[in-house]
Amino acid sequence: MRSHRKYVAAGCPIFAEGDPPTEAFLIESGQVEISTVQHGEPQVLGQLGPGELLGEMAVLDSSRRSSSARALTDCVLLPIDRDQFSERLQAADPVVRALLMSQLARYRSALATLTRGASPASEAAAGTDMDSGLDKIRLEGDLRMALDRGDLDVRLQPLRDMADGSTAGYESLIRWRHPVRGEVSPAEFIRVAEETSLILPVGDYVLDRVCAMLAELRNRQRRPLPFIALNVSARQIEDTGLVSRWLARLEQYGLPPDRLRIEITESLMFDTQRIVQLLEECHRAGMRVALDDFGTGYANLGVLADLRFDVIKLDRSLVRRLSSPRGLALVRAVVGLAHSLQCDVVAEGVETETQYTLLRELGCRYAQGWLVGHPLPLEDVIAS
Repeated sequence: MRSHRKYVAAGCPIFAEGDPPTEAFLIESGQVEISTVQHGEPQVLGQLGPGELLGEMAVLDSSRRSSSARALTDCVLLPIDRDQFSERLQAADPVVRALLMSQLARYRSALATLTRGASPASEAAAGTDMDSGLDKIRLEGDLRMALDRGDLDVRLQPLRDMADGSTAGYESLIRWRHPVRGEVSPAEFIRVAEETSLILPVGDYVLDRVCAMLAELRNRQRRPLPFIALNVSARQIEDTGLVSRWLARLEQYGLPPDRLRIEITESLMFDTQRIVQLLEECHRAGMRVALDDFGTGYANLGVLADLRFDVIKLDRSLVRRLSSPRGLALVRAVVGLAHSLQCDVVAEGVETETQYTLLRELGCRYAQGWLVGHPLPLEDVIAS
C-alpha cells in the first residue's frame, strides 16, 4: 500500500469509465459517487464513504474501469497498488478466491446488462480461479461422501525390527480410490481435510479401522500382537478429548493401549504446550509416541529437550543422503542423539540393502520403506 494520500476536491473525477485499472483506493474521508452511462445518459450506481474500497473490481480482474467515480465532497484517498492486490489474491485459499471471482463475474454480468455487453476478458480471468476453487469444493464434497459410505481404505506398512528381522508393527496409511479420478494422492485429500473440519471425522475413521484391524489380528492368533501407528493432525491435537476418545475406542475392542502408537509430525511442534500435555496423557495411558519426519527442518533441538518422545523417525530425506560421507555423518549424529535421549529410531524410506545395512550398523531399531514392505490391505497382512 502506498504511503502517500490522494486529495480530490469536491466535483472532481477520480477515474473514468474505460480507464486502465492502475490502482484501487481506500476512502479515508469524504463521499464518492459511482456512475455509468446507459443509452448515452449517466446513471448513478451508488455512493461510497469512509472505510470503503473504490475501484477494486477492475484491479482484481485486470479489466478497464466499468464505471466512473467522482468526489461528491472533498476526499482523502489511500491508493492501493495493483501488484499488492494480485499478490494477496494469489496467496488466498483457492475456494475463497473462487467465491470472490464468482461474485466479481456476477457483478460484471449485471453491469453489462445496463451498458454494452459482458467483458470476455473479465469472464476469462474469473474462470481459471473459479475452476480451481470449485474443484477443491467438489473434492471436499466427494470426500464427505466417501466417509459416509466407508469408501476410504486404510493400508498397513510394516516396520521391521532390525535386531531379529521380525515385523514389530505397522504404520496406518489412508488411501482413496475416487470413482472418477481414480487414486487420489493422500497429500491432496488430506490437505483438503485439514483445511476444514473434515480432518476430525477422517481421524476417527482411521482410528476405528485401526482398532478393528488390531482386533482381527488378535483373533487370528497373532502373537505377539503388533502395534499400529496412527498419524495425528494439527486440528486433532487441538482437541483436548482426543486421548480419551482413543482409549474409549480401544476399550470397546478390548485392546491394550500400548498396541496403538501415536505419530506426531515434526511440523506440528509449534504448539509445544499442547504437545507436552498430549505426551503426558499418552504416557499415562501406556501409549508410546513417535516424532515423525525428523530432519525436515521444522523443530529445533530444544524441542527434543522439552518433549519426551519415545521414538524418533528419521525422514526419508536423511536416509537418501546415506550415500555421501556428510549424509552418513549426519545420520550417525542423529541416531546417537536419539539414543542419548533413550529414544528408539525408525528409519523411513529404506529402499536398498545398502541403506538397510548401514542403518542397522548405526543402531537404528526399526526400518520402514519399500525394501521392507509396501502398504498392504489387512487381508494381505494376515496372509503373510
